[in-house]
Amino acid sequence: MKNFAGAPGTWTGLILRMAQCLFAVGSIASMATTKTFFSYTAFCYLIASMGLQVIWSFGLAFMDAYALLTKKVLHNPVLVSLFVVGDWVTATLSLAAAASSAGITVLYFGDLGGCSLGEECIKYEMAVALAFLSWITIAISSLIMFGFLQQKEEIRRRKAQTVESPEILFSH
Repeated sequence: MKNFAGAPGTWTGLILRMAQCLFAVGSIASMATTKTFFSYTAFCYLIASMGLQVIWSFGLAFMDAYALLTKKVLHNPVLVSLFVVGDWVTATLSLAAAASSAGITVLYFGDLGGCSLGEECIKYEMAVALAFLSWITIAISSLIMFGFLQQKEEIRRRKAQTVESPEILFSH
């Protein structure tokens, strides 16, 4: 169980969290260096969502690194449940932000006559691409955490069944 790829406190989990954080930071940096992003609500939402993603991913990356250095196991069911919920929430927010920003980018800068802002258009596109990459990595983490939690629950259930004996079940 400890070597489950992407589980809390593993090298693959740490790498996924660092990738989420780096892609989100890149998206924020690319968007925030433009002069007109605040004119579009979707772009402001992208920055807010990626900011939350950075905080969440950095916090969990720090926990993974700490667990690896101290050889701690982060497989407490309550803690893993928190990771599952947090991952799904941030994944949903990241996808919504990336998709809405991509829609605005395509609409304004593609369908309505092209982008007259030059370098800013490239920055918008880069921010959206990095946001989607951040979402992909958080979606992978979300699915891994969900599978890990389900596997932990199945093991707990099997242990409970082997502990119970038939005499206890029919003693009424």
